[in-house]
Amino acid sequence: MTFALLGYGRFGQAFAGLLQQAGHPVRVFDPQAGVPADLAAPSAAAAVDGAAWVVLAMPVPHLREALLALRPQLQAGQTVLDVGSVKMHPCATMDELLGAQIPHVGTHPLFGPLSLARDERPLRAVVCPAADHPQAAVRAGGLFRELGCEVIEQDPASHDRAMAMTHALAFFIAKGLVDLGVDDGTPVAPPSFQGMKHMLAAVRGDAGHLFAAIQRENPFAGEARAQLLAQLERLHRQLLADVDDDRLAIPAPSA
Repeated sequence: MTFALLGYGRFGQAFAGLLQQAGHPVRVFDPQAGVPADLAAPSAAAAVDGAAWVVLAMPVPHLREALLALRPQLQAGQTVLDVGSVKMHPCATMDELLGAQIPHVGTHPLFGPLSLARDERPLRAVVCPAADHPQAAVRAGGLFRELGCEVIEQDPASHDRAMAMTHALAFFIAKGLVDLGVDDGTPVAPPSFQGMKHMLAAVRGDAGHLFAAIQRENPFAGEARAQLLAQLERLHRQLLADVDDDRLAIPAPSA
């Protein structure tokens, strides 16, 4: 199966590598990135022509404009998927612009260049089926399993709610620590800081646009940030008041 990959940022490069390792031909178009000559297509239309899969790997805010330009080249025998970190807006955009005519599916690979470099396993991917194209979701699930992923099926709203309380908050905290000057390379960091090190590395290693997209394109992220800030303020006031009771204990994980 030939893949047209539209976008060759950090994730696009990593995804192209996974597809090639699995033996799939890949054609890439990205006017803003240096694409290797053996992968580069001269235009989006050339990349898409005859491809079984069309992967939208551009920044989420650019997806609508790119899809509008791409729509005349797409055929009913192709499957379009996006790989963005939020799902409600991209899935709604694909539903609107591709409709019942072009099979499409929203996906969120829960891995990136850093996790691949660290050989973290298992890889996981979320698949959000489009109502008009359940078989596209089945094919996408099969593709990600072929690439070594566990597949989680969710609707776009459930995905974005979960990401607001995990992905968005993790990046929010890490960005605050980075801006505060916290150094993830300090030799005196205790073991409890190791998880933070990964968060800081993720923020520093991802493309600059990703942080804003995770926060602004997810309709639930603002509420999650507000809840976190309220809890931190409450805890700060308890510490200032010299509260010393069970409210300061960190509860054990629920069974």
